[in-house]
Order: sequence, then C-alpha cells, then structure tokens
Amino acid sequence: MKKFVLFLTGIFAFGAININTATMKELHTLSGIGHKKALAIIKYREKHKFEKIEDIMKVKGIGKKLFEKIKDEIEVK
Repeated sequence: MKKFVLFLTGIFAFGAININTATMKELHTLSGIGHKKALAIIKYREKHKFEKIEDIMKVKGIGKKLFEKIKDEIEVK
C-alpha cells in the first residue's frame, strides 16, 4: 500500500482571508500588511465591496508587488 504525505501551509489548512469581512487582526496576518494598510483596507471596503481579489490594488499603498505577495492568502465572497 502506498503512503501519501500531504503538506499544508497555514493558508490552505485554515483557508484564505476574505478581504470583505476580515478583522484588523486577520488582515495583520497577511504578508506585508501592517496596521496602516489594514486600516486602509477596512476604510476602502466601507464604501466599495471587493468584487475580485485584484481589487485590493485599488487601496492606497497596495500595488502589484504586494498583491503578488498576498494573492494566495486572500479571497472575496
């Protein structure tokens, strides 16, 4: 009988963070997201719903480089 080993990173074991509903604490767990950027995400979504994960680049301070870093850690529902 063959044995298969499955390695899971924290993101896959616990699921991606929904940027439309994430708390400040949850946003802080994202790579490169500190207090200032987490606050900017929360303020942005007060007026605009994230329709796709790429929309996070509309938030001031989050560009393509940071998006590439966090894209596998986030989702929208």
